[in-house]
Amino acid sequence: MRTLVVSDLHLGARLGRDVLRERSALAALLDALDGVERLVLLGDTVELLEGRPRSAMAVAEPVLRALGGALGPDREVVVVPGNHDRELIHRWLDAHAGALGVDTVVPPGASRELAAVVDWLAPARVTVRYPGVWLADGVWGTHGHYLDRHLLPESAFGIARGLLGRRPRDLLSAADYEKGPHLTGLEAFLTGHLPRVLSALLDDLAGGLRAGAMTRSPAVVHGRLVRGLAPVAAHALGIQMRRAAIPALAQVVAHLNADADAVVFGHVHRLGPRAADDPAEWAGLEGAPRIYNTGCWVHEPLLLARARPPHPYWPGGAVLVDGGEPRALSLLEDQA
Repeated sequence: MRTLVVSDLHLGARLGRDVLRERSALAALLDALDGVERLVLLGDTVELLEGRPRSAMAVAEPVLRALGGALGPDREVVVVPGNHDRELIHRWLDAHAGALGVDTVVPPGASRELAAVVDWLAPARVTVRYPGVWLADGVWGTHGHYLDRHLLPESAFGIARGLLGRRPRDLLSAADYEKGPHLTGLEAFLTGHLPRVLSALLDDLAGGLRAGAMTRSPAVVHGRLVRGLAPVAAHALGIQMRRAAIPALAQVVAHLNADADAVVFGHVHRLGPRAADDPAEWAGLEGAPRIYNTGCWVHEPLLLARARPPHPYWPGGAVLVDGGEPRALSLLEDQA
């Protein structure tokens, strides 16, 4: 089945940095659905972690309706929640975490918000899976937030601020990964409740930005700082991606006993592998499983100030799964 996988749309983010608000970006995604039999929304589709669900859902509704309308009743959408839209299923998870496999069907009425998302994606056929979904024989997709549990200290954005390499021996199932503290909630709370200037600065300096053009920055000093740091930040995150996030994700796959030859994930917003990437760095130990990342649909100033595509953090990433090797695509490179 020809499948297009996208993630990290972050629709409705407070700072307005989700690019699918723009008609041209949405049109590019709709065009990419031509010939696709299934669309997978691989987590963080709606920004529900900032404490503004009504506002976020209002932004998400027209985008999701457009996607469902373009696909029509003969094609399929799979929704896989991530850490920023876990609110879609959190009550259901509280009751069913112990029964999670690697591709568990979630009822579309698990929450009022999830029911709305499913309704907006009509007339396409919609299913909800968690924590991942089989995309093809031997190809598994998951948002990727479980990898944070393998980074010391824990990080919401796949950045190792300490040593990796200590294997958490108590993480033997999806239920285990659902337990324990995470920094995602704290960072999202601060982003959602601080004054906008401070919120934008925090979002940039956290290293896990979720968008925003530098020219729109509310503070000149902030803008100069971000422009100066952008090349360094992009390079540093690329190193962390190879040395921390990918090995951590491979550990997740092993701990969950997901028998996958290839894994597609999002979460860290870094599309790949690209043509310039070393394929050996995009795999677990001994070359398996092969790893692919969907990139994101937000514009991140700390990474993209003064940048031009091709760029691994440029918004508009996707992964195409169509029988052979999954392939990373950049759908907005002509919209610099």
